[in-house]
Amino acid sequence: MKVKTKLVELNMTQRELANRIGVNENYLTDILRGRRSGQKYKDAIKKCLGIDEDEMEKSA
Repeated sequence: MKVKTKLVELNMTQRELANRIGVNENYLTDILRGRRSGQKYKDAIKKCLGIDEDEMEKSA
């Protein structure tokens, strides 16, 4: 499952996710689009959304 699909399921915006993990919304967008690795935030994203590594990798 992709991150954006999970956000819709949870009725959460990218802005809300960015606030929860402590990053700028534009930076989160870059992570999700694969323009930045965002490696140090991936665990926080997975935890907030309740997804595993495979689902995270498919999001870019």
